[in-house]
Amino acid sequence: MTHTFTLIEGDGIGPEVSAAVVRILAAAGVEIEWDRQDAGAVALEQTGETIPPALLESIRRHKVALKGPLATPVGTGHTSANVALRKTLDLYANLRPSRNMPGVPSRYHHVDLIIVRENTEDLYSGLEHEVVPGVVESLKIVTERASTRIARFAFEYARREGRRRVTAVHKANIMKLGDGLFLECVRRVAAGYPDIPFDERIVDALCLDLVVKPETLDVLVLPNLYGDIVSDLCAGLVGGLGVVGSANLGEDAAVFEAVHGSAPDLAGRNLANPTALLLAAIMMLRHVGEGARADLIARALDRVMQSGQVRTRDLGGDASTTEFTDAVCREVGKAT
Repeated sequence: MTHTFTLIEGDGIGPEVSAAVVRILAAAGVEIEWDRQDAGAVALEQTGETIPPALLESIRRHKVALKGPLATPVGTGHTSANVALRKTLDLYANLRPSRNMPGVPSRYHHVDLIIVRENTEDLYSGLEHEVVPGVVESLKIVTERASTRIARFAFEYARREGRRRVTAVHKANIMKLGDGLFLECVRRVAAGYPDIPFDERIVDALCLDLVVKPETLDVLVLPNLYGDIVSDLCAGLVGGLGVVGSANLGEDAAVFEAVHGSAPDLAGRNLANPTALLLAAIMMLRHVGEGARADLIARALDRVMQSGQVRTRDLGGDASTTEFTDAVCREVGKAT
């Protein structure tokens, strides 16, 4: 089967890591026609918009996109292209697994966390105004609809993937109405999944547990701001943002992405690590029913990491992007 997906190569190192992932997918025999579109700083320079209409039309048509890192212009008044994509396409669920990879140095072991982040509201609604000079008010929006659907997503994921527990993360002891509504919605959804153990953690207590005993936690469901912070913390437990992929999922579209920055200082130097975007692509393959090829690539990546012979600089090695990509392609080839 031939798939057609939107490809957003991204800014900075984006084109290099995107090219690496496209090579690996092809080596695994996944037949993909790529509809290449620009976003972020590149699109702003060419079209005056960080999210051009052509890009949105492409994603709506193909339903699936793979996205490299995007740069958000600073001090120009332009909103984040990442946030704009999520809101415009109603990509309400951010799914970010964080697990130890074989051979990747980490302070922790046996970490296998799934972070499910509500992706469309909370303080990220961007509703701010200056009350009087020197006083700014930011509105935290929490709705029953968004809280319920992200909770249902988390429990459906846990059931489908055979996870052992779902934990709701909140600060309802202080924000009794906003976080209280979120927690109430998760509790109601949890009652419909008696087969899945459920508990609750205040967000600061959760952060303590994450750095003391992360192996005791499993699926975390969080409002937008906490989810953003905690997902990066969890990436730090397993080696950093360079070894974690991410998915933004909605009813009608899905965007899979690397969550690290565009690293303009590395752009064009053939030094970037494509692992994060590759992990996102593996999630993408599973999303479209290509589980066998996703597993093949995941095993090949694990073997390269485990051997430790070919590592990019961020992981303590000296391999180039091309050399790392070649190594993964060789491992893929051995299994095909």
